[in-house]
Amino acid sequence: MDDHIPSDSLFEAPPMAEQERMVEAILFASADPVSVRELTGRMPHGSDPAQALVHLQKRYDGRGVQVVKVGQAWAIRTAADMAFLMQRETVELRKLSRAAIETLAIIAYHQPVTRSEIEEIRGVAVSRGTIDQLLDLEWIKLGRRRQTPGRPVTFVVTEQFLDHFGLESARDLPGLKELRAAGLLENRPPPGDALQDGEEDPSVEDGQDELFGNDSTEQQEQEID
Repeated sequence: MDDHIPSDSLFEAPPMAEQERMVEAILFASADPVSVRELTGRMPHGSDPAQALVHLQKRYDGRGVQVVKVGQAWAIRTAADMAFLMQRETVELRKLSRAAIETLAIIAYHQPVTRSEIEEIRGVAVSRGTIDQLLDLEWIKLGRRRQTPGRPVTFVVTEQFLDHFGLESARDLPGLKELRAAGLLENRPPPGDALQDGEEDPSVEDGQDELFGNDSTEQQEQEID
């Protein structure tokens, strides 16, 4: 028998417990969510990262950190009820205008949506600066072009947006009933009513939000390294 013939065991996938450790190591070291496809490419041949994620998620259930799905990717994040221990409030100088908040909300609820469709919903023109600000924040990105005359580009929300607001997908956004129950749609003028793009609504005090918590003013919680 030829001693140089490789053993079949060399091509066998590692035990599931070892695959869990591999997935855990990759997610722990990554600042950004990691997709199953990326995990597959980094793990030994024959590994099943999707199954390993199921086991890993169960193992972290109820712990101080959890394995969570963000869009089509996965990440290790501080448990929601423990987040206050790892955060401190900081006020950043840049502020989201009412126009940016409304534009972000329209994209989140109507994606994929074109600029002209955003303007039709808001009732006013959307400035380039508003779109650029949301692109710079990496909360929206360019989607596929519409197969219509002019082939206008569409906009969609990003995984960074979902991760920031603790959402698995855009389907987890609150519905109109929930927004009204929270008082976020009461005493509010229709989008664009008496407002031009970039103007501030005098009825909204600094620090308040219409749809997305305190992030309209970017008074954000930042993790302590």
